[in-house]
Order: sequence, then structure tokens, then C-alpha cells
Amino acid sequence: MDILLLILGFACIITGLIGSFLPVLPGPSLSWVGLALLYFTNAVPANYWILGIALLITVVISVLDYVIPAKGTKRFGGSSYGIWGTNIGLVVGILAPIPFGFLIGPFIGALIGELIYDFKDHNRALKAAAGSFVGFLASSFMKFVICVMYLGLFVWIVWNYKSELF
Repeated sequence: MDILLLILGFACIITGLIGSFLPVLPGPSLSWVGLALLYFTNAVPANYWILGIALLITVVISVLDYVIPAKGTKRFGGSSYGIWGTNIGLVVGILAPIPFGFLIGPFIGALIGELIYDFKDHNRALKAAAGSFVGFLASSFMKFVICVMYLGLFVWIVWNYKSELF
């Protein structure tokens, strides 16, 4: 049973890493579930401090994931159309067979969203699209760093308890 929990936990951690860039997967939350599954094994003693602090970080990061792109767009003069355009552009960019679509899609989506909002002001639309894109990148980077930290913690715990796990 411990090996199954270890494999499921590792799969959640890796899926969380991928989810730090994909909007359809809750990256830090999945990575936290991977850590929790590791602590459900009989070999690793439960450390509620680590799980609690990691859960608090996950909740804060999840809230900031919605706040940062919106603030980036608003700071650069954007509207809710730009925020929606960023999200739609990200999904289209991921599904489109173009290289780096997940980076190009949010910017193009935000630009189109802002042009729909106000077609006459191209400079404002471009500036707002840049703000939305910067907010998306900052949010994704923040989630990625947290997921990498959870991966490191997972590997460190497995390394320290490898004789009991295997």
C-alpha cells in the first residue's frame, strides 16, 4: 500500500508541476495532495506542521493566482475583457499546434479582448495586453516555484525514509 501511495503522490506532484502553467489544473493544490499522500504511508511519520504550512502556502498562492493577473491588467489600464481574453488565449494557445502557444496565446487573447472593449484606442489595448501577460507570467512563475519546492520536499522525505518505504 505504501508503494501505491508513493506512486500516486509522485504523480500528483508531477501533475501539479505541469498544472502550474495550465489553467485547467490546480498546480499547487495537486502538489500539496501529493505531499499529503506521502504522509499517509506507514513509513513516513505524520508531520502536521509541514502539511499545515504547505496548505497555508497553497491557499495563499491559489488566491494570488486570481488576483495577480487582474491587478496586472488593471495597473496597465485594462478591463475585464483583457482578463477574459488572457484566459481564453491561454487555452487556445495550449491547444494550438504552434510552438510556445501557451506564451503567445495569453498576450494575443488580451489584445483581442481589449480591442473588443475599445477598438479605437490601440495603444491602450497594447499596454493592457502587456500588463495582462506580465501578470500571467508572474502568477505562473510563482506557482511553478511553489510546486518545485513541494517536489524537493517530496524527494527529500522519500530519501530520508527510503529504507522504510522500499
